[in-house]
Amino acid sequence: MSTSMTPARLPSMTEVLAIMIGFIAIMFLSINVLQLPIQLALFASWFLVMALGIRLKINYETMQQGLIDGIHNGMEAVLVLTTVGALIGTWIAGGIVPSIIYYGLSVMNPQIFLFAAFIICALTSLATGTSFGTAGTAGVAMMGIGHSFGIPLPLVAGAVISGAYVGDKMSPLSDTTVMTASLCKVKLVDHIRSMMWVSVPAIAIASVLFLIVGFFYISGDVDTSRASMAMQALETHFTISPWLLLPAVIVILLLTKRYPAIPVITFGAVLGSICAWWAQDVAPIEAIRIAYVGNAMQSDVEFLNTLLNRGGIESMLGVVALILFALGLGGLMERVGILQSISNGFLRWANNSGRLTLSTMLGGFFGNFFGGAAYVSLITASTITEKNYDDQGVDRRVLSRNAEAGGTITTPMVPWTDGGVFMATTLGVSTLTYLPFLWYHMLVLAIALFYGYANIAIWRTDPKADSDRGEAHAGSMQTS
Repeated sequence: MSTSMTPARLPSMTEVLAIMIGFIAIMFLSINVLQLPIQLALFASWFLVMALGIRLKINYETMQQGLIDGIHNGMEAVLVLTTVGALIGTWIAGGIVPSIIYYGLSVMNPQIFLFAAFIICALTSLATGTSFGTAGTAGVAMMGIGHSFGIPLPLVAGAVISGAYVGDKMSPLSDTTVMTASLCKVKLVDHIRSMMWVSVPAIAIASVLFLIVGFFYISGDVDTSRASMAMQALETHFTISPWLLLPAVIVILLLTKRYPAIPVITFGAVLGSICAWWAQDVAPIEAIRIAYVGNAMQSDVEFLNTLLNRGGIESMLGVVALILFALGLGGLMERVGILQSISNGFLRWANNSGRLTLSTMLGGFFGNFFGGAAYVSLITASTITEKNYDDQGVDRRVLSRNAEAGGTITTPMVPWTDGGVFMATTLGVSTLTYLPFLWYHMLVLAIALFYGYANIAIWRTDPKADSDRGEAHAGSMQTS
């Protein structure tokens, strides 16, 4: 057999379509009909793609290397996931999350809560550059506060995730922001300025929507007895103190200073174990064990049992398996040539700025849907359509902006991506139930698409002028 790292020929669009239909069928039958774990569905999909690889005369060693490369590219997310699991477990046991919930309930107005949750998570993610860290810290606390006010958890999760992805998409500390600028060969500052054209109006409109829903959905004389009961239960089961907010402040400050996320979050978990031993009278060995097994408590308030009996590395193992299968599938599809075939199809179709925008966003969504991670989606969004931007004389700042919209923003919208699984697991709400409330995400997609078809903020260069890719942001710029 051939030992080439590339297929003897690229799959046809008919073959690509057959793989996509087969993948969707496997997912639907496994999850909805047979009620099998989604991990098995993704694992089975490996062999569907391998069957196409055999048809294209690609040897197994080459396809296996594609699997390994795909998993390797997303390992940082897996490592962050495990450390966040430890952080959540120890921060609950140490009284850090309960203290945040307690003080939040004491000062928060229920009618502005959704708006406040969105803004707090947006500021946290902008300061830290991580949606995972934001959801695992401020997000978990917001879920507890919102549920105490009787607000449906999917709606609260929508506000939390919307805010968390503001920074994931916009912060110069975010790995996806830096990665997108690098992939598209755009200066980081130029990339962020380009995204502001879309993100600023999206943040403004989403803020208004969360305020409107808060004022009209939540009555002014809302029954706060549930919140009072929650505060009493928290005081009964935990020592509540302003000092216990300090670990959260320290972790956020360290992330803001751009220290590596994995050691910082692990340090936060250590602080949580210390607080569990020092403030909550948990035995030292048990305080350490909680980092792996998670927190366990029983109270008379059912939702606290649900919200605070979580965390630990152990709770993330199924999620880790899911992400590994999804990443492997993405790497395998790239090695078989499916992504390249789709790229060639887009080159023929995307002949104006509107279609160019749509094709980039579809490329990002495709990477999330079949690759299972933001890293994969950013690669597919940028590589599938970058040549078209140069051929049509559209500045690569537009490419980087659209790649973030189609890649980063759609990640938590797909149930089996690293972002989708993490948010569902961390916040305790399934992807499909919080999906309708991701208003910031939907606004970013809609505004970016509108700009494309309306020729707003579509900067131009001379066609073919930047074929060396190194100076894609240079030249004479003009707004169409």
